[in-house]
Amino acid sequence: MTARWVVEEVAERRDLSITWQPISLLFKNNPAETSSYYQKSTTTHKMLRVMESVRSVDGNQALSSLYWEFASRIHHDKDLDFDIADALSATELDRSHAKAADEEQWDSIIRERMDAGLELVGDDVGTPIIAWNRSDKTRIGIFGPVITRVPKGPDALKLWDAMVMLGDIDGFWELKKTRNQSPEFGERPN
Repeated sequence: MTARWVVEEVAERRDLSITWQPISLLFKNNPAETSSYYQKSTTTHKMLRVMESVRSVDGNQALSSLYWEFASRIHHDKDLDFDIADALSATELDRSHAKAADEEQWDSIIRERMDAGLELVGDDVGTPIIAWNRSDKTRIGIFGPVITRVPKGPDALKLWDAMVMLGDIDGFWELKKTRNQSPEFGERPN
């Protein structure tokens, strides 16, 4: 939801350049192999490996296209066990990237990129993390915002501008309320 908000409603209007970074919930949460969460986080971790393979050959824009394809299959199609090679084909990327899913060589890159994000926000957060340069050029990151639907138009920009403004205030750390709504993913992105 946060990614859609930034990409669809904010990026162009605030002249943002987006660089996607991985966060592995397998590495972050280290679930027990006997838990149901272990398989889900292992599956998505393998997707991160493929995304880093794509980034290394085809760049950030190609990675972005693959991210949306993966997200659409997971959240809109309710399919976590799709064929990664088919997702690559759907985004006109080389199917051979699918072999990266089982290649541990990508793990050090994932961990390095993930740790850089966590260094900005601390370890007691999850995803999403957004990072930007404050008005004094200091790099800052936050966990969130966690949203259940994509705000549109002026509301989307209000949320962005408020987040950036709060990030400029030394000593500001957190806003939070209990979530009582499920995400509304809207239509499947094109």
